[in-house]
Formats: sequence, C-alpha cells, structure tokens
Amino acid sequence: MAKAAGRLCFRNVTALAPMVRVGTLPMRLLALDYGADIVYCEELIDIKMAQCQRVVNEVLGTVDFVAPDDRVMFRTCEREKDRVVFQMGTADPERALTVAQLVENDVAAIDVNMGCPKEYSTKGGMGAALLSDPDKIEAILSTLVKGVSKPVTCKIRILPSLEETVSLVQRIEKTGIAAIAVHGRFKEERPRHPIHCDFIQAVAQAVSIPVIANGGSLDLVKTYADIEAFRTATRASSVMLARAAMWNPSVFRSQGLLPLEEVMEEYLKYAIRYDNNAFNTKYCLCQMLRDKVESPMGKQLQSAQTSIEISDAYGVREFYDKTHAELESRKQDIQTNSHSDHPVMDGDVTTMSVKFERREYPPQITPKMYLLEWSRKEKLKQPLYETLQRSQDRAFQSTVTIAEKKYRSSLWEKSKKFAEQAAAIVCLRVLGVPEGKIGEENSGLVCKRKREGMVNGTAKDEQNKKRHMLAPDTTRGTAVPDCLQHNTDTPQKQH
Repeated sequence: MAKAAGRLCFRNVTALAPMVRVGTLPMRLLALDYGADIVYCEELIDIKMAQCQRVVNEVLGTVDFVAPDDRVMFRTCEREKDRVVFQMGTADPERALTVAQLVENDVAAIDVNMGCPKEYSTKGGMGAALLSDPDKIEAILSTLVKGVSKPVTCKIRILPSLEETVSLVQRIEKTGIAAIAVHGRFKEERPRHPIHCDFIQAVAQAVSIPVIANGGSLDLVKTYADIEAFRTATRASSVMLARAAMWNPSVFRSQGLLPLEEVMEEYLKYAIRYDNNAFNTKYCLCQMLRDKVESPMGKQLQSAQTSIEISDAYGVREFYDKTHAELESRKQDIQTNSHSDHPVMDGDVTTMSVKFERREYPPQITPKMYLLEWSRKEKLKQPLYETLQRSQDRAFQSTVTIAEKKYRSSLWEKSKKFAEQAAAIVCLRVLGVPEGKIGEENSGLVCKRKREGMVNGTAKDEQNKKRHMLAPDTTRGTAVPDCLQHNTDTPQKQH
C-alpha cells in the first residue's frame, strides 16, 4: 500500500467501500487477505458513536467501541489499523469532531459519507442531503481537517449538472481533505441506473487531490481486471467497491476469483474468530449466495439463528468448537489475572477500570450498600459521591470520598446511579472489603434480617427507615434518606 510521509495515500490503491451491515471486521480482513489496499467500515452515525466507550477487548485482541446498551458499534484490530477508514454519517461539525477524535488513534483515516441516498441518513440531514448545503459540507470537513491528526476524506454523489458537480468538488478540495470518492450517480438514481463515468472523469481532471471512482459494481466490475478498466475509464486515482466486494471479496485477487464456497468458509472462520454478530454473519453469507439463496444450502442458512447453527450448515462446527473453547479459556485466564491488577493514581484519586454489572449482584444488594455499612462499622463519615455528566454523550462518572481518600472508575456509565456503584466497587476492591456479589461469602456487613427483607422486596420496618439520618446527595443538591440513597438502584419517592 502506498504511503506518503507516514500518512495514508489514496493514489494507486483499491478500496473496499462500506455497505450497510457489511463493513464489519471479518469482511474487511477477508478483503485485505485477497488484495484490497484500503478497507472502509460501514457508515456509522455520529450520534450513536459519540455515546460509545473505547474498550480494549483482550479476549479477541480487538479495540471495541461499545454503546451504552453494550452493543459493539465498531470493532477493529491491529492488523487493519493502518488500512481501515472510519466512515461516519453526520450533519454537525462539532459532533463529527467528537467522534473522529474518539477513533482516530485506531484507524488510518476519517471519511464523511455525503452520498447515501437512503431515508435513515437523509432525514437527519446526513448523507446525500448534505449535497444541497455546501456551507455545512465545508464546515464539517474543515473542522475535521483541523481537529484530527489523520487524513480526512469524503464520499459524494454527482449533482444534476457537470458544472455544479465540479464546482462543489473544487470547494471541497479547499478544505484540505486528502481524497474524495465520487459515486457516479445522481442521488435519486439506484444501482439499476447506468453510471456516469464522464462526471467522475471531469472531477478527476478538475482537482489535484486523489479521486476514487465508485459505483461500478453491477455493470463494470466483475473481476480484478475490470477494476483497472474502471479506473482508466474514469481517470480516477483508485476504485472503491461495495457490492462486488460483498458478493465475492476475492475480486481483489490479481490471480482471479476463488470459488464462492471457499470464500464463504474463510469469511465464516473470521466471523467465528472475532465473535461476529450471528445475524450480521448470516446476512453477509446470504449476500454472497445471491441468486442461490433459495438453494438447499441457502434455506439451511436462512433457518439458522445462531453461530453454531451457521457453522453446522457450512461444515465448520469443529472449527467453531475449538475456537470457542480457546476464547473461553482466554477469557477465564484474563478474569483470573484481573484481580491482581494494581489501581492507578489519577492525581489524588485512586482509579480502576470497573463497570457496574447489575446482574452480578442479588436483588436490592449493591456495592454502595456495602460501602455504607462498612463505613458505619469503622465509625467513619458516610461515603460522599460527586458525579459528573459528560456533555457530548450524557454519560456519568462518579468519585466517592471516604476517610478523606477518593476513588472512581475510569469508565463512564449510562446513569448516575451506575456511576456511583462503579465508584463504590473501586473503593471496596482497593480496601479489600466484600462488595456483595452473587456467590461471595457473606461478610456480615449487611445483617441477615436486612438482606432477607431486601431480597424479598418487603418493607418490614418502614418507620425505622424514616428515622435514619439524612444523607447528602451532592449531584441533586437535596437530601434523601440514606436507606433509599444506598439500598436501591430504582428511583424512590422522597420522604
């Protein structure tokens, strides 16, 4: 792959374009295996990405960007780090910059999709809707070019006239982007319409930055030799493929296409190795089958609901079982060793990477409760929680102070209560105090009567609750009874 001054160069390369639900890690790695120089992720919406946390997945050897609902929005790995372009859908410069800065250290370049004609994109002012707002295009791209260290690119569709298209691209070039991909169809046209190679050619002659030709999968590109023919016809610097690469990623092989059955098996092995979502795996395999989707193999695939069933359909169950066992063993080793991890000091705050998982604790039993009871036992002031909310994604991070020492989790949580619980866990683990997890030996911190009353969901002594001292809630500026503040994770009425 060509590079210039340590930066990704888009000249004389072949790129794998994104396709909704297709540009996931297994498909990208397969394309690289077969000869693609650069791969793109699927278009990811900025609002969703801005809420993600970057998580190093030690089991898979990946970097995951995880949404508040625990869905992995984007997964990448070291092998593609210098060759993957992160593509986003956006209509806001500052939000685009937030996302770009979140992922820039794990990707080779940042791309803005300004060519998607589908409603989910255009109704939010993204995709092809941006083509009618060049001021916003300029603002988004200029903000990204100035705000990130990696190359910035964009993808557009052609405008109603050649003059308008050239004028827009020349204005885009002035923002300082590294390359531009041009899909040679108008925004109202679909794949069945012929591609306008003359528009792409005119753009390539009008600007000095690399131009990537896109849109030739159906009519023009069937084999590797067709890629060069498409580039010659458009006079572009490189070619971007979506559907042709999705139907058979071995289109990038200079030696020629491989049998589809072989390609599908290699794809499935990557999907298993990187724990790909089963429905995404199934979708990609069905796309490869195309007109054979109603064949016996296709029907067996369509009926599959899990990765195991898909593996059975393709005769790779032994590979699945072996890989799954290896990943589970690695997970157990990491979990076992994680208890020896040392806390890290962040200024005067002791931090650990901890996430509060509600399912790991009995009903109504929480780490905050254990920390409160421990502080009473030690005759200390009760824990004081200070919670911050991050503006870009409204996530929370809490710091707990006890015995004049501060503790917090380095991870951000989706709610204030979860953030406080995570801070309590860090404190308890550093102090070596039980936290109340399921299966943990009863420490006696929470008396049997109190535990049974909470587990059964009863309120045996409501009057005693009202007589508890009021505990300060620093984030609300009000006071709530400490039995309500510390003994439940669901909103309660104040008394």
